[in-house]
Amino acid sequence: MVSSYGKKHNLLQPASVGRLSPYWRTFLLCLLTALLIFLPFQIIDGGMFHYAGDFNSQQITFWRYMNQFVKQGGTFAWSADLGSGAANAYSFYLLGSPFFWLSLIFPANWMPYLMCPLLALKFGVAGGGAYLYLKRYAKTPNMAMIGACLYAFSGFAVYSTFFNHFVDVVALFPYLLWALDEAVYEGRRGLFALAAALNLLTNYFFFAGQILFLVIYFVCKLLSKEYKLTKKLFCVLAFESILAAAMGCVLAWPAVLSLAQNPRTVDLSSGWGFLTYGKVQQYLAILLSWIMPPDSPYLMSIWNEGTIKWTNMTAYLPLCSLAGVISYWKARHGSSVKKILGTSALFALVPVLNSAFYCLNSSYYARWFYMPVLIMALATMQVLQDDTIPIEPGVAFVGIVMSATLVFAVIPVHSGEDDTWSLGVLNNEGQYFAVLLLGLAGLLIYYLLTDAWRGKKGFAKRMLAAVLAFSCFYSIVHIGIGKFGQWSTDSNLVAQYQGALALKEALPEGSYRVDTYQCHDNLGPWLEKSSLEYFGSTVAPSLLEFYPDVGVKRDVRSEPDIGLYALRGLLSVEYMLVPEDEMSAFEEKADAGWAPAGIAEGGFVLYHNLNYVPFGFTYDSYLTETQFKSVMDADRGNLLMRGLLLDEEQIAKYGDTLTMLTDADLQTLDYDTYAADAAARRENACSSFTMTNTGFDATITLDKGNLVFFSVPWDEGFTATVNGEAAEIEKVDHGMMAVWCPAGENEITFTFHTAGLSLSGKICAAGVVLYLGYLGAYAWQRKKRGALAAAPAQEKKAGGPAEALPAAPKADETPSGPADVPAQNAAPKTKTGNGENIE
Repeated sequence: MVSSYGKKHNLLQPASVGRLSPYWRTFLLCLLTALLIFLPFQIIDGGMFHYAGDFNSQQITFWRYMNQFVKQGGTFAWSADLGSGAANAYSFYLLGSPFFWLSLIFPANWMPYLMCPLLALKFGVAGGGAYLYLKRYAKTPNMAMIGACLYAFSGFAVYSTFFNHFVDVVALFPYLLWALDEAVYEGRRGLFALAAALNLLTNYFFFAGQILFLVIYFVCKLLSKEYKLTKKLFCVLAFESILAAAMGCVLAWPAVLSLAQNPRTVDLSSGWGFLTYGKVQQYLAILLSWIMPPDSPYLMSIWNEGTIKWTNMTAYLPLCSLAGVISYWKARHGSSVKKILGTSALFALVPVLNSAFYCLNSSYYARWFYMPVLIMALATMQVLQDDTIPIEPGVAFVGIVMSATLVFAVIPVHSGEDDTWSLGVLNNEGQYFAVLLLGLAGLLIYYLLTDAWRGKKGFAKRMLAAVLAFSCFYSIVHIGIGKFGQWSTDSNLVAQYQGALALKEALPEGSYRVDTYQCHDNLGPWLEKSSLEYFGSTVAPSLLEFYPDVGVKRDVRSEPDIGLYALRGLLSVEYMLVPEDEMSAFEEKADAGWAPAGIAEGGFVLYHNLNYVPFGFTYDSYLTETQFKSVMDADRGNLLMRGLLLDEEQIAKYGDTLTMLTDADLQTLDYDTYAADAAARRENACSSFTMTNTGFDATITLDKGNLVFFSVPWDEGFTATVNGEAAEIEKVDHGMMAVWCPAGENEITFTFHTAGLSLSGKICAAGVVLYLGYLGAYAWQRKKRGALAAAPAQEKKAGGPAEALPAAPKADETPSGPADVPAQNAAPKTKTGNGENIE
């Protein structure tokens, strides 16, 4: 049943003059707590907060780069690996996030220094959204605020700081469940469509899982008879879902077209792999992730098998862990909360069900746990506000499980190599004991506070203070372990980023690529240059075809080994960036094709590629697929410098212009022949090449018609013109592009249009128009119903028949609504059962 609090108050307005509403108080509490967590680290770092791994390499860099890119306008981001469509490369990370668009009011150079305030804002929005959802089930605003803080500072949210853009999803998801409840219980229209569209726009990858969870949530509510599905409600939700898909698809549809070509999304497991994880430790890690505070994303305390790192495997609630959920589980029967959490646990433990949250992605992730975490916060809140539910079962269970993990620290281990014995299988003892002590301390505080104060005046405020204080402390410990674990590695991170900005001003003009040696990731975007070193998951799909075929592993990063020297000429790398203290090491490992460029700036030294070949060049010869595969991966870069790889259809079209390589040509693939081949390609290269935000322009003069090769990743979004005439783009070299040019001088233009964006943009615009019309029609209907309802009252006032008045409700009728909260049909009192004011 709906509490009088949930029914009577507009939560976005002050409850009384001069006071903030509970929503805004929750928002500010979470925002200020997050600032207390992050600002000390920002101060330690001298202004630019840096954490570890993805946060350092991707988030700081991408937010700065895209802030500038969006303001300049364009479609093609050259700094995304060898070049990729901007929308597809960055929509997963930030491009649809409202937090990113808000950040555009600040200059791009401010972004590295605003990461902490933006994170704090996200935690504030997460807390506010969780409050809106939970207030329906709360007896008092303070109880809803406690549950909201449990969600906002859950292990999942704090862990996700490592990835940053995951926190955007955590922040916005509660609004989706709140909007669904509002549609079902209150008959409100439009909120659900808007919330769903916003979540889809923010991150299409996570939204796929949100759809599945909404289905689970809805079905469990129906089975528990907490939702009543009518034909009208079904039609309304179906229509709003379609509206949401239309309004939010503007980035999602182009991403789907791009990801469909990505091999990481189609390699499904099979057989036993659908039903069971391959390692027993995977199950233990999943189970403990619901109870123990999280490890650092890249440092495991216990596990040495299974897929654990970087997976967001944590569902920890600060202070109380799973204790409140266990107590609720034992005390309540038949509620939707139990069904939702039970279903979530089943999905977590069965691989194919777990992967269903990511469209059956073959990689293991637990990046959907934030959704059941919100329901766990709801269950815990119910225990805190109902003193008839015993807390001992939950506390005992969690305490025993936490303590039982000590076996991993004391189990005897025999080493067969030197016939010695040792104790424990821990990987990081310090982290393990810190996590264990934090978990036990939080559990003890939860028990003492609840046992002594639950049901009494002041309990909610004491518990809220304890949750926030503990959240602050454990979050600082968690981030500190991850941050200081890479302290020495990242000690010069800020210096290199700032040095890259200084070096950018000293770089020679022109359109060329760079490479880096022993530098931090993703310096290319800081230099505004295309670089062979790039760390990012969503790039042009053709790169995931090209790189593995030339001996480069490409999963989430591109980093060709220095020994693959021929790729530097093939891919038009003109300069190598080397830190000053790495010069000797570079000169020892590099081939003979590098010479000091006489430029040193920002702690870097530039080396010039003596075998540099400008973008856009021709070949005299081609090679077949069979010839290509007959050569070792490490030598294929040399081979592609000698001949252009064509398929059978292309050979039939262009075979008269080019000659096929001979068997002898496949044998002499060493540095000297590579240098000669590079010189030959340089003689027939473009006289000009200009990178643009929409592609590139080039000019070339040919003695005879020929294919002009460009080491730019093939994408179906490209169109090309030669001398103003539309030209067919050929996909060559397993992922690069070429275009036919006639003899004489040629003006070549390649223009990138994000595939699917035109269609999705039109659908989005139509969806917005339809949505506004839908809201207008709904508002008109409400106004009309209000006028009809007012008519009998006016008639009675004028002495009309009393029969026109609606019948009064029966004394035993109660409003329908969610379970677990007693109905309160009487006028709201100024005090609750435990004596606390209702704000």
